[in-house]
Amino acid sequence: MVGQGDPNRHAKGHGRVQRVHREHQEERQLRGRGGAAAHEDREVRTSPQRQDFDDGRPVRRDERAARRLLSHQGEGPERRRASGVADPGREERHHRGPSDHGVRPAVDTIESIYRAESRRVLATLIRLLGDFDLAEEALQDAFAAAVERWPQEGVPASPRSWLISTGRFRAIDRLRKRRREIPGEHDMAEETPDIENYDVVDDRLRLIFTCCHPALNPDAQVAMTLREICGLTTEQVAAAFLTTAPTLAQRIVRAKTKIRDARIPYEVPERADLPERLASVLHVVYLVFNQGYFTRADLATEAIRLGRLLVDLLPESEALGLLALMLLHDARRATRTTAAGVLIPLEEQDRSRWNRAQIEEGAALVRRAFETRRAGPYALQAAIAAVHAEAPSSAATDWSEIVGLYDVLLRMEPSPVIELNRAAAVAMRDGPEHGLTLIDAILARGELQEYHLAHAARADLFRRLGRKSEAAAAYNRALALAVEEPERHLLERRLKEL
Repeated sequence: MVGQGDPNRHAKGHGRVQRVHREHQEERQLRGRGGAAAHEDREVRTSPQRQDFDDGRPVRRDERAARRLLSHQGEGPERRRASGVADPGREERHHRGPSDHGVRPAVDTIESIYRAESRRVLATLIRLLGDFDLAEEALQDAFAAAVERWPQEGVPASPRSWLISTGRFRAIDRLRKRRREIPGEHDMAEETPDIENYDVVDDRLRLIFTCCHPALNPDAQVAMTLREICGLTTEQVAAAFLTTAPTLAQRIVRAKTKIRDARIPYEVPERADLPERLASVLHVVYLVFNQGYFTRADLATEAIRLGRLLVDLLPESEALGLLALMLLHDARRATRTTAAGVLIPLEEQDRSRWNRAQIEEGAALVRRAFETRRAGPYALQAAIAAVHAEAPSSAATDWSEIVGLYDVLLRMEPSPVIELNRAAAVAMRDGPEHGLTLIDAILARGELQEYHLAHAARADLFRRLGRKSEAAAAYNRALALAVEEPERHLLERRLKEL
């Protein structure tokens, strides 16, 4: 069946961060908004040499920064000597007690709060201060103050409010000092609003829409999302882009400058603009998922976390559909490759090892999306993935339902790659000769002549028909076009089996 191709070649794409998956020789998961295939055939690792993060588990920038911050609590870096911070600790505190309670429990609490709250605190500080870099400095200042004070004074009853207040006051002090040093410098302190009733949910949503604003180029959108929302380090984001940390840092600096100079609003779009803007956000999240789908489980996990956040904050049908789609694909992670990294076609995977909890959650989200009667491309892709995931075997899959879902998807988003995957599903339902007729018609139009997965799908159908010489020719054509080693290994294996 057909694998998922790079939509940059046949549809809209997002540069170097687009990634390809392939699992099933006749079907392929269609990439959202980009026109790749919805039936899975093979999963392709674009950069098998790419390094894992640290010890292989997701490590976000906030977590590492918390460890660094906490380990430096006695060093007194320059930022911690900011003066004149109003005491936000006047509110009622808990964990207050004699010193024999020990410092370590408070330090552990700060680490936990850093992991859980730092991105929320940052989102609100960006709104209050109007500047990404100033907000990031304020965030670090606030946690530096927490490391110094909480072990002795106790953890505030509302740590998030304390951190926001402390960060804001320290940023204001920094700005006022700058104003004294530079005559005529604008005093931002008087414009910073009170935070008694700030809305953290809206702030996180504002941050997501700002990072994914269409005024930013696609690579910048993904980089800003990974760094500012997911909290990955610059080095981690650079690894995802296969570039150097200094290059990536400059890209992020340019994006922040564009946000500031173009006065990109830090807000959730109006209802009339929401569908188009949400589509951009969802596409970025799916790109992050695709980036980690095969080789970087941590990035896939971050994308799912972002998907959950979007569903919590804005439960639109396509947000539900995207989260479902990612969960259903991720549920098969353990069975996609051998220990040596060789791809395993969908029909050969051990379905007993699929993550049933994720499949059930994904299927439930698909139902929720369809209940809105506004199901879009992501929901349709997720519905196709759910049919596969819930089937006990490839032979027992409801291919008629899959063909019907592709028909709807094609009406919604015409694409030759979707046609190719529909042809693969037709071949499973009606026989390989019917699928071959459809694929030959697509190739005759010239749209997918350089698309290796089209030739791989054609080769598989020839193989099923027993037409070995034609199958070999098609496999060789696919090999000539394929560049990824895992994909090439599977094609070579098919050739040897003829």
